[in-house]
Amino acid sequence: MSPPANDRAFARQGGFTLLEMVVVVTVLGFLIIGLTQGVRTGLTLWEAQSRRVGETAELDAAARILRALLSGIAPPPAFGPAVGGTGGEQLKGAAASLAFVGDLPTGLGTTQRADITLELSGGRLVLRWTPHRHELSTAAAPPPTEAELVSNVERLDLAYWGTSPS
Repeated sequence: MSPPANDRAFARQGGFTLLEMVVVVTVLGFLIIGLTQGVRTGLTLWEAQSRRVGETAELDAAARILRALLSGIAPPPAFGPAVGGTGGEQLKGAAASLAFVGDLPTGLGTTQRADITLELSGGRLVLRWTPHRHELSTAAAPPPTEAELVSNVERLDLAYWGTSPS
């Protein structure tokens, strides 16, 4: 005797059980969660690295500027101060600031003689400069131009080698 037709239809049907489908959906959910967290972690690390590279680039640029400015300090005149000029004021240093007469790059491949001051102001290392005057003038001095070299500076300590002329 042959089995009824209904039993043959159930025997031929193939597929996944409900339990298998629940397991597959759960595993797929864990995979998606893992991938999402991995991408989020990767993006966070990438942002942190970009920030650190930016900070390093800012410090590197400031170091290059300072090196160029300090190497362009005007030497004192060998023949003494000019008549009516102020001698001995080419370089003034303190523990928290440095003022000197030097060559300031103009950005066009040339330099301009300027009275330059480096100091800490409001948590920033700033460069203040005015064009250097070679003559005595009754006109008011122009206001200094200020540029921020480094931000978020906690402290500035400058030390000098040698003896003080005073």
